[in-house]
Amino acid sequence: MVLVLSAEEVDRNLDLAGLVDVVDDALVKQAAGEVERPRRPHFPVGAGLDGDEPAGTGIAMPAYVHGADHYATKLVGVHEGNAERGLPTINAQIVLTDARTGLPKAFMAGTAITNARTGCIGAVSVRALAPEPGGEGLTLGVVGAGAQARWQSRAIGTVATLSDVRIYSPSDSRDACAADLSEEGIPARAVDTAREAVEGADVVVTATTATEPVFPPDALETGSLVIAIGAFTAEMRELAPRVLERAELTFADVPEEAAETGDLLASDRDADDLVELGVPLADGYRRESSDRVLVVTSVGSATLDAAAGETVYRRAVESGDGTEISL
Repeated sequence: MVLVLSAEEVDRNLDLAGLVDVVDDALVKQAAGEVERPRRPHFPVGAGLDGDEPAGTGIAMPAYVHGADHYATKLVGVHEGNAERGLPTINAQIVLTDARTGLPKAFMAGTAITNARTGCIGAVSVRALAPEPGGEGLTLGVVGAGAQARWQSRAIGTVATLSDVRIYSPSDSRDACAADLSEEGIPARAVDTAREAVEGADVVVTATTATEPVFPPDALETGSLVIAIGAFTAEMRELAPRVLERAELTFADVPEEAAETGDLLASDRDADDLVELGVPLADGYRRESSDRVLVVTSVGSATLDAAAGETVYRRAVESGDGTEISL
């Protein structure tokens, strides 16, 4: 029998604060070589439907964390045109398969899991690498106003006290994003420029699908932490080369893949210059200089989908959620 979990059932069994530790542990195990994570293919889809141009990107992401009962395969669609259709830009499904027998065990809506585990990358980075907050808490600057702007702010808010969350997007979506977060008790406000979001911020999150740098590098506060989670192809860019040049260190969830994104290709950095994010999570990190910034760049890892999917599945089984079907 296969347990099918709808998006609503996944939401009921998704504990964001608890998931931060799950993601932290998964990144540590990945850095230690305790996972199987084949290189993920991503490919254009939809060419020939409404013209010669592709409609979006398809991605397949398999992974297994050593010792887990299941391995996971996530299927993802990234369709930027969905915003005009009133649909999410990113849609995903996660399949869990029994690691002992190869039998399918669960099929679940994966979009919320993807959003949550990506938000947790920001949370674990802040917990390990952010500068010491002032008396009232951290100032967070967010460039982007989509789903990840919300999930990054929510997840970071589970590990740090936030005194001011500034949301910037070139569209009016920044107002809706700030309003949504404010209703959840997060002190968010929309600002009119990227510079206004970034200047004076302890932590800066970029969560966009941009192909050009999204904020001026001279706006960065000394000692700040930059978390760039948007770019995952050679064409996508969020950071100006100067941001990486100012960095004491640049961390990446998957260094060899991060080195192939537009952010790194436009700089003089390569995979050998990146430190896997699981290393400071396991060993801790002490800054060499309070004046230099730290950068975390993320392309996303199927390891996190496997760990998060397993966690949601276990909670759903315990709560009696889902529908069992026979294939």
